[in-house]
Formats: sequence, structure tokens, C-alpha cells
Amino acid sequence: MIKILNGIHETVAYDYFPTIKLYHNMEAEDYPLHWHTAMEIIMPVRKEYTVIIDDTAHTFGEGDIFITPPGTLHRLIAPQPGPDGDEGERLIILLDYGLICNVKGMDSLIHSLHPYALISRKEYPELNGQLSSYLNEISREYDNRIAFTEACIYSLIIHFFVAIGRANFNASEKFPGITSSKQHEYIEKFMDVCNYITDHCTENINVDDLADLAGFSKFHFSRLFKQFSGTSCYEYLTQKRIAHAESLLIQPNISITEVAMRSGFGSLSTFNRIFKTVKHCTPSEYKRMNQAPKKATL
Repeated sequence: MIKILNGIHETVAYDYFPTIKLYHNMEAEDYPLHWHTAMEIIMPVRKEYTVIIDDTAHTFGEGDIFITPPGTLHRLIAPQPGPDGDEGERLIILLDYGLICNVKGMDSLIHSLHPYALISRKEYPELNGQLSSYLNEISREYDNRIAFTEACIYSLIIHFFVAIGRANFNASEKFPGITSSKQHEYIEKFMDVCNYITDHCTENINVDDLADLAGFSKFHFSRLFKQFSGTSCYEYLTQKRIAHAESLLIQPNISITEVAMRSGFGSLSTFNRIFKTVKHCTPSEYKRMNQAPKKATL
């Protein structure tokens, strides 16, 4: 169950460790629309499970791995109990993004997973098998909690995302037709660019600035950035600004106009238009959804 829900914003109640929560969910309980700053990893053990993002249901089966990045609005739908009353079982991990965000390359990797990632046994058998082994080992460590458990879990989480990153950022696939050394040089360059965008997204930066940073012409940079990230530089920057705006909108004493200006948008109308396109609601609606209901007074 969700223990702390303020409107649609869940504050994850970590228990044994301050940055990770793991539980074996075996209840036929649906979870309402919500979001959190944690990364969520779900792997069904018995029966299928469903995650709804942007009104689209994603149903996945036993052994499949579903990753929901931080800040994503989503709902969880449990399977119906069988004739024997079995409600299935899911391994659910909630991970503080701060645990890995400072590791080089992780920020661009997490962005590439938006709005979700599904690593199924059927479509990605080798990667799924590798990731499943990490998750099962994390589960064993978490449940037994012996000496150095937290350090062991941390190392397994790094291995988990490194495996995804290597599969997702294969240099020869991202930048074909050039030498191997150049391919890896480009990967490093664009990871640095993505980190720079994350750190400076609220400032007045543009594609020309980023192209200069990477040492490419604007045209060449734009083409290579899309090859690397799967999205345009403008879209990547916009997503980062929207994520920053979301963190400000949940604060009660900041106006919508101030949020727009502090998030790097040139005008309130631009902010309203882009926010609604990305989040499917206006900033005002988002702010209201994240407000806790007022308690009745006698």
C-alpha cells in the first residue's frame, strides 16, 4: 500500500535502508494515479501485472522487468485472484534516484528509459536473464540483511543499470561508419552534454551553446545528439525543464509564473503550452492534484 500520498505525490517510506525499499507484493490491490522521485522496478514472480502510463495499459508477465523512471505519473493494476485465491506475486523495488544519479552516464541512461522501459524475457532474453539474476540477488540480500548488505545491494544496482546502459548505448549502433575509438569518444562527449543539460537546464542555453561545448557544428551536433539519445536536443532540454518545474509545482507558496521563470521558460504562455503537451494537464491542474485534501474542521 502507499503509506504517504499528498494528492498524487507519493513520498516513499523507506524502512531498513535510506535509499531502497523492496517488497514482495502479493495482494490484489490497485494503486491510484501517483508519482514519486524514486525509480520503480517491477518483476512479476507469479501472474501478470499492469502499469498504466498516459492512459495506456502495459501488461507484462512472469519474469518480465518493467522500469518506471522518477517523476512518471502511473497507476498499478493487480491481476484478479484465481480460483484457488492466488493473487500472484510481484517483486517491487523503489530506488532513490540520488543513489546513482552522480555516476557518470546514468543521467542520460535514465532519460532514455522515459516514459518507461519493458525488458521482456521473449524480446530480450539475454539481457532479461542478466537483469533478473541481479534482482533476485538484491532480493536475497534485502531479505536476509547480513553484514555489508547495503553495500552489496548498491553494487548490484550499479551492475543492473550498467547492463542496461551497455545494451542501450552500444557505440557501434549509435555511431556506425566511424572508427571504434571515435565511437567511444562520441559516447563520452554526449554523456557530458547530457550531464551539462541536467545541471544548467534552467539557464538560457540553446543548441548553439551545446554544439560549441561538444566541438561540433550545429547541424552535425543535432544529428549526432538524436542518434545518441533517440530524441532531439530541444526535446531533451524541455524534458529536463519540465522535471524541474514539477519539483517546484508541488511547493505550495510558489506561483505558476515563478515556476515558469525558474524552470528556464521564456514566458508563462510557452510554459503552459509545453507543460500540457508533455504532462497532459495544465500546471495549475498539476499543482491542485498534488495538494493534500483539506481536513474538515469542527
